[in-house]
Amino acid sequence: MHQPLNQSGVSSLRRRIATAALALACCCAAGSALAQGAARAGANLDVLHYTARIEPDIGAKSLRGQVSIRLALRSDGAQQLEFDAGDLDIERVGERGQALNFEKVEQRLRVRLPKPGAAGERHEIDIAYRGTPRHGLEFHSERGEVYTIFSTSQWLVCIDAPSERASLDLTLTVPSGLKAVGNGRLVAKSALGGRRDSYRWRQDMAMPSYVYGFAAGRYAEAGATGENGALRFLSADLQAAQLRRVFADSADMMRFFGRRAGIRYRGDYTQALVAKTVGQELDGFSLMSEAYGREVLEKPENESLIAHELAHQWWGNMVTSRDWGHFWLNEGFANFMAAAYMQHRFGDAAYRERVDAWKRRVDKLRESGKDHALVYASWNKPSADDRAVVYQKGAYVLHMLREELGERAFWRGIRAYTRAYYGHSVVTADFRAAMERASGRDLGGFFARWVESAENVPLKAEATPVKADVPAK
Repeated sequence: MHQPLNQSGVSSLRRRIATAALALACCCAAGSALAQGAARAGANLDVLHYTARIEPDIGAKSLRGQVSIRLALRSDGAQQLEFDAGDLDIERVGERGQALNFEKVEQRLRVRLPKPGAAGERHEIDIAYRGTPRHGLEFHSERGEVYTIFSTSQWLVCIDAPSERASLDLTLTVPSGLKAVGNGRLVAKSALGGRRDSYRWRQDMAMPSYVYGFAAGRYAEAGATGENGALRFLSADLQAAQLRRVFADSADMMRFFGRRAGIRYRGDYTQALVAKTVGQELDGFSLMSEAYGREVLEKPENESLIAHELAHQWWGNMVTSRDWGHFWLNEGFANFMAAAYMQHRFGDAAYRERVDAWKRRVDKLRESGKDHALVYASWNKPSADDRAVVYQKGAYVLHMLREELGERAFWRGIRAYTRAYYGHSVVTADFRAAMERASGRDLGGFFARWVESAENVPLKAEATPVKADVPAK
């Protein structure tokens, strides 16, 4: 029987999650400042599908790319289309072989159609570009490794808004001998001239662009069987037997989250250890650092970050906050669900340690006057305290709601909420309505105090976690 997570493990995880919050929030802020201060890019269009070809140069830390964006206009009279394009240099834009006028303004690409369009009218815009990303891509030539990190529009012209979902066909060209992972199913791998290999993946389910990504490197590989697909583990530093130990609980995590969500994970899933990252969940795979993998290898009880990133496959990827102002529905959920898994795996003490840590952080926010409602009008240049609200307070509020409703009503509500909005974007009111329907209770008072305000009122003296319960069928 494993012992509960010790304090050093909790502290290490807390630092890692806080750092992840910082990095992701900064990237989200970069993509959302314009979106929340003015009309977001792509507000007058609906992206249906991206077909992208990406070729990074690992040694030069640069890339070339082409993307065809299939879209439908949302309104009559639309003539100027805007896309998020980070710091990419746009080389040409066209449609059906005809060049289109365009300009790059800050981090947006503006494309002008030959004439105003009608609502529902479809277009396929072809864009060629290059870039030397300062973020969005990590290059490690000593390892022959490249991977995406957080900001998709730094390597792919797209719409960053989390409410904009589209399917993806992604082709990645890398030096021969590298193993790679990307979104969706691998439909082709071929050898090209010049000692290059091409990988092509197809993601048929529409997903928000911020969960698009890839990784390639000189990886060792191991595998296992998941509930409804194959599990794949990658690392340049660890060998196959070690990888199986690091990710020994991944299949159990999938089963646990699937039962809590009321929807099983279907398909293959990859977990890769890369040179350095704070941790990132993408569609169908996750990236964590080699250093973190060694921590878990030494102490399996340190696996909470693995659970956090995997939980995003349901809460964050499939049920997605409509905009970054409701970001707690992604990150507060992942934090809480990881703790719920740790309770399932290592016992109530492991859960209690996390709840106590969340409570201490919320207490500190309130004592310093830095508490905030969980919903933000503008997620622009968030502070460390803002990130603590989203990650730690968000998780703590879910714990408090669990106590308020009791095990069966709470998890019944979580399942109803996840099933109702699976594959869709949500706001906090959607979550409240689902929990009220499932519990048969008016939660106006609870949400007014814990979610919609930042009252400087005393919290409960003790945060005693409920006992884990097997979800009702």
